[in-house]
Amino acid sequence: MTKFVAVCIALLWPRALAADEMKMAVTTSFANSGLAEILLPAIADDLRLEVQLLIVGTGQALRLGEAGDVDAVLVHSRASEEAFVAAGFGTHRREIMYNDFVIIGPSGDPAGAHLGTAATEAFARIAEATAPFVSRGDDSGTHKMELGLWRAAAIEPAGDWYRAVGQGMGAALNTAAGMDAYILADRASWLNFGNKAGLGIVFEGDPALFNQYAYIPINPALHPHVKAEAAAQLEEWLVSDRARALIEGYAIEGQQLFVFNAVKD
Repeated sequence: MTKFVAVCIALLWPRALAADEMKMAVTTSFANSGLAEILLPAIADDLRLEVQLLIVGTGQALRLGEAGDVDAVLVHSRASEEAFVAAGFGTHRREIMYNDFVIIGPSGDPAGAHLGTAATEAFARIAEATAPFVSRGDDSGTHKMELGLWRAAAIEPAGDWYRAVGQGMGAALNTAAGMDAYILADRASWLNFGNKAGLGIVFEGDPALFNQYAYIPINPALHPHVKAEAAAQLEEWLVSDRARALIEGYAIEGQQLFVFNAVKD
């Protein structure tokens, strides 16, 4: 089996409620948002389906899908997802919901990132100031977005100021809090993060920071053992009015964390 680092969420309802079970690889940002704790009990009640989450970065989630170690993935890096489907590992890509990325930094914003007119300019200001910056460095969707912003800014981040930690969103945020550093995060993880210390949002609102989440069932033609029927049932639930209400009703500090944008067949 493909090697991976994963956390399996233990469901809090009796296993007897679930007539079937499946495995889904999801991003650490999705798990850190707390939304899984809202959706999974409802899925169990409505479908009698136990969904075991393998919580990894997007890159690792797609590798788990390639190996047939999960039945579906829920990730947030469109280019990688489309390549995954084009290669035949997934049957199709279904958009479910979105939020956005934000640039987090010390409340005093010593690099002046808030003065940027675009995310790339905010990054350029951080690099110019050689202000401490924490990168997830884990091939996740957030990491891919961060690297794309550096490329768009024509900057290759390197040096003592730039620290790649190879960890998930929550752990990377903890590192940034400890270093009083800048970091790119998804808004949902940031709002649900408890150890904010002296950090805050220093830049937001650039359309380039759009963060779409998509669901991809694994192709049973490549991996006949995957639970395609359960994955299809879950997909139909994820695009339902019931899912919409739960997703759009989930808020922290009065802020809605995700916007449902799934299109029904």
